[in-house]
Amino acid sequence: MNLRAFRTLFLGLLLITFSVVKAEPANSEQKEEKKFDPKELIMHHVKDAYTFHIIDIYDKSYSIPLPVILWTENGLTTFMSSAFHHDYHGKEVVEKNGGRFVNFHEKIYQLEDGAITLEIGADEKPFNAHKPLDISITRNVFMMWVSMLVLFIIFIGAARKYKKSENFVPKGIASFVEPLVLFIRDEIAIPMIGEKKHKRYMPYLLTVFFFIWLNNIFGLIPIINGANLTGNIAFTMTLALFTFIITTVSGNKNYWKHIFWMPGVPVPMKIFLMPIEIIGMFTKPISLMIRLFANITAGHIIVLALMSLIFIFNSIAVAPISVAFSLFIIVIEIVVTAIQAYIFTILSALYFGMATEEHEHH
Repeated sequence: MNLRAFRTLFLGLLLITFSVVKAEPANSEQKEEKKFDPKELIMHHVKDAYTFHIIDIYDKSYSIPLPVILWTENGLTTFMSSAFHHDYHGKEVVEKNGGRFVNFHEKIYQLEDGAITLEIGADEKPFNAHKPLDISITRNVFMMWVSMLVLFIIFIGAARKYKKSENFVPKGIASFVEPLVLFIRDEIAIPMIGEKKHKRYMPYLLTVFFFIWLNNIFGLIPIINGANLTGNIAFTMTLALFTFIITTVSGNKNYWKHIFWMPGVPVPMKIFLMPIEIIGMFTKPISLMIRLFANITAGHIIVLALMSLIFIFNSIAVAPISVAFSLFIIVIEIVVTAIQAYIFTILSALYFGMATEEHEHH
């Protein structure tokens, strides 16, 4: 990022901040009623939601609704999330298909028979409602489909460029994709898995790398109320589970022998090492899951926390400092998007290599 681009981004963030501060109600009583809660703001922006929130202008909120799809006792129930009128505190009740539904902190609840409003207990959980089976298209699901579509367009376009070119010389989008593919093959797959066996794992490694990287880039949008797919632990758990399954299925005799009966050590040590190795089988995918989730989510939380300082201190004078530090974190996050995709890919390749490695004992 050159100096001109850095300056432009800084001035843009500063202008947005001043606009938001200026848009705050002038009435002091109204300010007290709408006391700023940084925790609620941060968690609302980081977690999944049923809408794409765009902007708040005074008392009006503008967002793009998404379809809510529920399976209840009365069957399939569908409606647009705009029916909640931007409410996620459980106050707006939507009546559909013989049921009453509320959105409480971005979770859909169905009120019990006879209940008119949502009642919250001392533990901050509803006690007169239950969760139906929710298969809604949330913003994370929507952005996952978008990223899949983008990857299809990129790689199909690259394949067509190769097909049309002479001597397979990359042109257009193919000239961007080829160095990355060769990097994953030559710097990750071959060193970690081996020359003979790396080809069978290349499709998965390429898919994981580009899928995570693209969604990490999309994940920068949550700073302005977008999707945060790689900051969702269910998503990272699914990717880690795929790596675990492939590692387990690919494990050869030597791999399992080193887990259950370590060769080359005394029998008492074999018995001692066996439970440690078994635990290690599960801690590896867990570390993959937590590492990606924590690093992506932490960046968003830090940026939002820094921007919240303006409203905590209730002063525009804090804005330049908050925006400057936020911009610094955003620049770091841009680098982290590629680093985390690389780390997940190289660790997956390392686990595959450990599972397929042939050991010679003399």
